[in-house]
Amino acid sequence: MATLTGKKIAILTENGFEEVELTSPKKALEEAGAEVQILSPQEGKVKAWDHDHWSIELPVDVPLDSARAEDYDALVLPGGVMNPDQLRLNKKAVEFAQQFLESGKPVAAICHGPQLLIETGLIEGRTMTSYPSLQTDLVNAGVLWVDKEVVTDNGLVTSRTPKDLDAFNKKMIEEIAEGEHAPVAYTQHNL
Repeated sequence: MATLTGKKIAILTENGFEEVELTSPKKALEEAGAEVQILSPQEGKVKAWDHDHWSIELPVDVPLDSARAEDYDALVLPGGVMNPDQLRLNKKAVEFAQQFLESGKPVAAICHGPQLLIETGLIEGRTMTSYPSLQTDLVNAGVLWVDKEVVTDNGLVTSRTPKDLDAFNKKMIEEIAEGEHAPVAYTQHNL
């Protein structure tokens, strides 16, 4: 497995993230040697959702308002229904994700996580997957949507559900180890 020693990874989340979609990638990244920080518009703690009920609270390492994309080597976006829905309405969260795509830094999003990426206007022409209910939204944003456990497109890693976490974590670590990929140009697609 690739080593991520010296890499610093941002996990951007809101309340209502699917617990295992944050804790599993975080653990895999740390085991690969990366420093991982949880970023959120929430201050202090952020609350997880576990299938059908509220779950654990995790400490927020960096408030989104003071986070700088240039301080990180990659971005991870966990899913859950509530989390990405709140993030995509947050201008700072959209801009933060845009900076990773524009710079070619790896971005990994699972389940409903790609909702935030739609708002960036930077995924047209990309090949991605997601939770099945996002298929139409992604296609309407110009994505070639495929139903596979993990899809990689120029440093952008996406997966469908928690069942895909092993493949997602492995591919995410490989892409982060490779470093920056070709930057993406902004389009007027979503405006």
